[in-house]
Amino acid sequence: MEKILIEKLIKKAIEMLNFSYAPYSNFHVGAALLTSEGKIYTGCNIENAAYGPSNCAERTAIFKAVSEGKKEFEAIAIVGGKNGKIENFCPPCGVCRQVLAEFCKKDFEIVLAKSTNEYKIMTLEQLLPESFSL
Repeated sequence: MEKILIEKLIKKAIEMLNFSYAPYSNFHVGAALLTSEGKIYTGCNIENAAYGPSNCAERTAIFKAVSEGKKEFEAIAIVGGKNGKIENFCPPCGVCRQVLAEFCKKDFEIVLAKSTNEYKIMTLEQLLPESFSL
């Protein structure tokens, strides 16, 4: 993936931190999902007092895309941190990894970023080896 596209995804993910609803954990997460057609779907985490109904940023982006008929994805950028301050890489939780495995190929790229200049890229296979799928 080209550096300019990586930076664009990271910027979109960072923008999504502004929309995160995290009054319980104060941990804000933003994601930007790239389809095979080049369209970007964004997501943020949305918490709920009951915790179970909460939704992660990655799943928000994927569900938005799937609900609009998109099911072929190339990459996702993810950022996050306490009070929206990005200090560390923010890998997807186990549930999000399984959802990614449902809709993405093993070579799907996951961009974990601290900024547009500091990031690392992993494949889904690296992040979730021997994943469960049908």
